[in-house]
Amino acid sequence: MKLYTRTGDDGSSGLFGGDRVSKSHLRLVAYGTLDELNSIMGLLCLHATAPCASREALQRIQHDLFVLGAILATPASRQELLGARMSTPTWALGDMEADIDRLTALAPPMTAFVLPGGTAASAYAHLARTVCRRAEREVVALTHEEPLNPAVLTYLNRLSDWLFALARAENATAGTADVQWVPKD
Repeated sequence: MKLYTRTGDDGSSGLFGGDRVSKSHLRLVAYGTLDELNSIMGLLCLHATAPCASREALQRIQHDLFVLGAILATPASRQELLGARMSTPTWALGDMEADIDRLTALAPPMTAFVLPGGTAASAYAHLARTVCRRAEREVVALTHEEPLNPAVLTYLNRLSDWLFALARAENATAGTADVQWVPKD
């Protein structure tokens, strides 16, 4: 099978189930941003450290992002094509929230707004967080146009919190202070 199909040369792309839409369609924009986030998570895998996040945990998130992308790539009328394995993320929200609490406990209490930076792992976690927030905004825009599984939005909202907690924990465990935003007088 060849990598190129030439079917998108006209600016359209196929959704799961066969429908074709413009490459600028909100659905494609949203799952394209999830693909970008997944790539950044791959970079984060190279830099994250124990006890903050294991490669296995980060790769589980990557798998979940692929599931969310599949949900977004499938019109509501065709969601049954996904099956159970491709319709629900594997990381339960309660477990993610417990891990946010664990990561938060690794860092000192916040006393100021935090700027991205410090260690490489922290900077990549902040980059992933901002792309996650963009994906979340794009999914919200899509929900104004089409029905969508609410699990997508909830997962992204919680994931951005987890990434923020991870960024702070990475700095703290490396003995690097968060970069604080200090307003100028």
